[in-house]
Amino acid sequence: MALDHAIMISLAERPGTGYELSRQFSTSLGHFWPATRQQIYRTLSRLQGDGLVTCCDVPQDGRPDKKIYTLAPAGREALHDWIAEPSSLMKLRDDLAVKLRGAEHGDADDVLADVRRHRALHVEQLALYQGYAATQFPEATETPDDATPSLTGQLTGRRLHQFLVLRGGIRVEEAFVAWCDEVLAALEPAPAA
Repeated sequence: MALDHAIMISLAERPGTGYELSRQFSTSLGHFWPATRQQIYRTLSRLQGDGLVTCCDVPQDGRPDKKIYTLAPAGREALHDWIAEPSSLMKLRDDLAVKLRGAEHGDADDVLADVRRHRALHVEQLALYQGYAATQFPEATETPDDATPSLTGQLTGRRLHQFLVLRGGIRVEEAFVAWCDEVLAALEPAPAA
């Protein structure tokens, strides 16, 4: 996937400025496809040059004109075509996994400290995603027996799609925390009896 598609999806939902897109990336899309403000502005410029987005200048008193970007018909068609293409298989590319593979060549305490740090960061990310789920999708509840959300209420269309992406993020973080726990259990020395 390219940043192009994430920006086109955002603009398909609603027109916006580069600043607004940047904020959206910092709070939602960026959790799954991160981008800097500079990358967003460069991509918007290229998409506009390719005829996939349009831009209109909105005058502002005492400030430069505000540029509002909208997905052009050619952009909607390109987005439609891209969604129809098969997605690539996600591949794990993780420094921690490589460090674990080579742990015998370093200090075990350093590796364990890094695993603990990763676990803490993933617990933090998991809590963030769970907080989003609770505040942004209160109509989706979890059942106590299997912690699988039951989609109650009016969760359809865009909200359902957003929720499903968020659930994917929650599942990934849960799995990473569980993997860190497994690594720590296997590598930490047993307490003295």
